[in-house]
Amino acid sequence: MKLRIGENIKFLRKAADITQETLAEMLGVSCQSVSRWELGTCYPDMELLPAIAEIFRCSADSLLGIDDSTEKAKVDQYLQRFQAAVSKGKIDECITIAREGTAEFPNNYALLNKLMYALFISGDDDGNIPDWKENMEKYDREIIALGERIRNYCPDQEIRLEATARLAFQHVEMGRRDLGRSIYETLPPKQYCRENQIWWGLEEAEKLPFIRSQIRADYESLTGFILNLGSSGFLSASDSILAIKKALALDELICDGQLPQNSWHSARQYWELARQYASLGERESMYENLTLAARAAKAFESRPETQCYTSLLLGAVTEKAQDYETDDSRPLPEILRDKWLSSPAFDAYRKEAEFQHFLDSITK
Repeated sequence: MKLRIGENIKFLRKAADITQETLAEMLGVSCQSVSRWELGTCYPDMELLPAIAEIFRCSADSLLGIDDSTEKAKVDQYLQRFQAAVSKGKIDECITIAREGTAEFPNNYALLNKLMYALFISGDDDGNIPDWKENMEKYDREIIALGERIRNYCPDQEIRLEATARLAFQHVEMGRRDLGRSIYETLPPKQYCRENQIWWGLEEAEKLPFIRSQIRADYESLTGFILNLGSSGFLSASDSILAIKKALALDELICDGQLPQNSWHSARQYWELARQYASLGERESMYENLTLAARAAKAFESRPETQCYTSLLLGAVTEKAQDYETDDSRPLPEILRDKWLSSPAFDAYRKEAEFQHFLDSITK
C-alpha cells in the first residue's frame, strides 16, 4: 500500500500558508528533508508524525492517508445527517452536526462548507429562526474565516466557488457591499463555465443526459428569476401577473404538463398571483389562486419521499423530498397562513367571512 503522507504534508502546508523552511524549523529537520517527503522519495520518521499532525490539526491516520475509505464513509454519514436536518429547517441541528464533523475531520472541505452554510442561513430573516439577527452578528467573523479558508485552499472547484459566492453575499448582507462585489467579480463569467464548454469533450453516450441536465438547470433558474421579477415590485400588478403566468406556461411547456403540483415553488407562484390580484381588487381571481396555493402547500407536506416524471426536454426526472433545503421548520400550509398571507395586499379582505374561513381551512 502506498502512503500518501508526502502529498498530504504538501497540501496541508500550503493550506496553512507555511513554507518548507518554516515547517522544517518547527520540526527541527532540514528543509531538504521536507522537500524529499513532499516529493515522495522518503517518509518522515515515525516519532515526527504526532508533531506534524499537531501542526496541521489533523489525525496521524489522516496524515498518513491510510484510512481514506473510513473517513469518506464517516463524512458521508455527517453529510446525510446534515441534509436530513436542513430539509426540515432544523438549522441549530445542522450547525451541531457540522461542528461534530469538522471536529473529527478538521481539514475536510465538504464539512467546512456545510458549517459555513449552516451558520450563514441561521442569520436569514426569511425563516422562523428567533435569533436570526443576533446570529448575523455572532457568526459573521466565523463565516468570513471559513469562506476565506475554503476560497484560498480548497482543491474542489465546486465547493470553492460555492463558498466564494456565499462569502461575497455575507459581506454584502453585513454592509460591506464593495468588498462583496469585489469577490463576486473574481467568479468566472458564465460563458467560460464548465457547463458551457465541456460539450465538445463529452463521449457520445454522455451528451443526451448532459444536455437534458443543462436544460433542467437553466429552466429552474429561469422560472426562479421570473418569479423574482413578478414579486419584486419593479412591475405593475398587471405586468407581474403576466410574468408569473408566463412562468406557469413555461412549466407546462418544459415538463409536458407532467410537473407535480406539490412543490414549494408551485405554492409560491399561486400565492404571488393571489397577492397581485388582491392589490388590483380582483376578488374572485384572488380566491381562486389562494385555493391553488393552499392545495399545493398541502400536497407539498404529503409528497412522497421520491417522485418521478418524464418529459421530452428533461427526460426522466427523479425528485427526492430530502433534497429540499429550508431555514423554516414550519409546515408549508402554516407558512402560507401565518407569513405569506400577512402581506398588506390582503388587508382589504382580512375581515371577510370567506377570508377567515379560508385561513381556518389551510392547515386542516
